[in-house]
Amino acid sequence: MLDICLLGSGGMMPLPYRRLTALMARYNGKSILIDCGEGTQVAIKEKGWSFKPIDVICFTHYHADHISGLPGLLLTLGNAERTEPLVMIGPKGLERVVNALRVIAPELPFPIEFIELTGQSQEIQRDGYCIKAFRLNHNVTCYGYSIVIPRAGKFDLEKAQKNQVPKMYWSRLQKGETIQAEEMTYTTDMILGEPRKGIKVTYCTDTRPVPSIIENAKDSDLFICEGMYGEDGKEAKAREYKHMTFYEAAKLGKEADVKEMWLTHYSPSLTRADEFMPKVREIFERVKPGKDGKSITLEFVEE
Repeated sequence: MLDICLLGSGGMMPLPYRRLTALMARYNGKSILIDCGEGTQVAIKEKGWSFKPIDVICFTHYHADHISGLPGLLLTLGNAERTEPLVMIGPKGLERVVNALRVIAPELPFPIEFIELTGQSQEIQRDGYCIKAFRLNHNVTCYGYSIVIPRAGKFDLEKAQKNQVPKMYWSRLQKGETIQAEEMTYTTDMILGEPRKGIKVTYCTDTRPVPSIIENAKDSDLFICEGMYGEDGKEAKAREYKHMTFYEAAKLGKEADVKEMWLTHYSPSLTRADEFMPKVREIFERVKPGKDGKSITLEFVEE
């Protein structure tokens, strides 16, 4: 199962009731953080989750409301006596930006490994899950992310027997091992059926609507998307600053046919997202307003 918590749903500046952008996912003892706006540490503490299992931090882009909480978080991880490497993923320039912020967090007991994104899309394989990054359209280089947890097919007795796989290897192969025995190599596909549906969460902000969002959010179990403006008359402002309205975001969710959609990254001027939901749901009925601390646990669907 995959736990998701929207730690901060605000954009541009923090408010007393709304922190800046951050999302945390937990899977198999590891945590993934996407963006680290001001207030992220407090939000994690309020949720009751731990800092130490953070395995990867992904950054959409380097505007302050998406990264200003990082130096303090690094210090907290250091004070927790973390020694394991921390992986950071983000647009080109990531190492330079992080090292500049580390002027106020210079000594850490753990190394940082940087993965800088340069193309239109990139996949990063981790232990049991995959992070897929894809380009967005903001006024600086910006990426969205999908977290994908694949699920292997069921054990197929007929297939195992047909491929003459010794029974003693079945259990190990089901765990993903490849076994070399004498002159024969045994692989998981020799005993398993077709892969089953896994879990997929897609997150994107800040951006205008672009086809890559639909392509990458397609069939997501949860799609968390920027919706900066809900009020009438904000369309021109959204285009000028390369953000989205609630209604543009809802159209993307509908075209991607996602199971559930949350809006996030609200303008400071927008105080009550719920008021706009009836109109938004005329476009796509599975949209919900995101808010700080909003959580969900996603599980594999049994067939």
